[in-house]
Amino acid sequence: MLLSIIILTYNETENLPTCLASLQALNAEIFVVDSGSSDNTVEIAKQAGCQVFIHPWENYAKQLNWALENLPISTPWIMRLDADECLTPELVNELKQVLPKTPDQITGYQVKRRVFFMGRWIRHGGYYPTWLLRVWRNGLGTCEQRWMDEHILLSKGKVANLKYDIIDDNQKGLTFWTDKHNRYADREVKDLLSMSDDQDDLINSNQSSQAGKRRWLKKNFYARSPLFLRAFLYFLTRYIIGLGFLDGIQGLVFHFLQGFWYRFLVDAKIYEITRKRN
Repeated sequence: MLLSIIILTYNETENLPTCLASLQALNAEIFVVDSGSSDNTVEIAKQAGCQVFIHPWENYAKQLNWALENLPISTPWIMRLDADECLTPELVNELKQVLPKTPDQITGYQVKRRVFFMGRWIRHGGYYPTWLLRVWRNGLGTCEQRWMDEHILLSKGKVANLKYDIIDDNQKGLTFWTDKHNRYADREVKDLLSMSDDQDDLINSNQSSQAGKRRWLKKNFYARSPLFLRAFLYFLTRYIIGLGFLDGIQGLVFHFLQGFWYRFLVDAKIYEITRKRN
């Protein structure tokens, strides 16, 4: 067995079966780290043959790093996967073919994430392809300690790209989505308020990645732009210049909520904090 997969869960009855079904042909060891689900998440994972561990939630980075430090992983490769994600059959086959033949200097692989929203693939607005480092050699990857937008950092080696995609298709509905992004906004506020002073390991690492370039733009341009105005400009860039309007009605809802409402909410929370300080 070459690959272990780590899935962090909390009340994922709607999503986890599809995720696990996509992994059946991979012959991987699957570890589920649950943070106290009150639904059937744990039972679903056990019935599928996963190794299940329970650990209290603090944030994504700490939970994943706890998993990396404490799970009995013995395979040479590790993959991070969210419960609302699944692998395409093409990616399953690619992993089975590529991992055994990977040269020593390659210590991590990026994959493309294909996001679905209300049943539609969001292909425009700069949202596809989104490259994420999701597969790495055991012992060489850790999750950077951030409140939001955390990524895997490698201690050595080079990163290569896989050809096929991960699919992100959360089945919990719009109310869950907006509630989740309200919580995300609180975490985003913490990152943005500390961004100008923080040493950023992702930007300064030798990992040449789309995520690092986007972080640099966020730190040096977006974070320094005027509150509220930057949310308008970001949405217009995604929806007009980035052709987000080609994603149809579902795309209008997605790009408006994720590209404007969410960013505007973050700025409103920052404004509230700074006003109270003054």
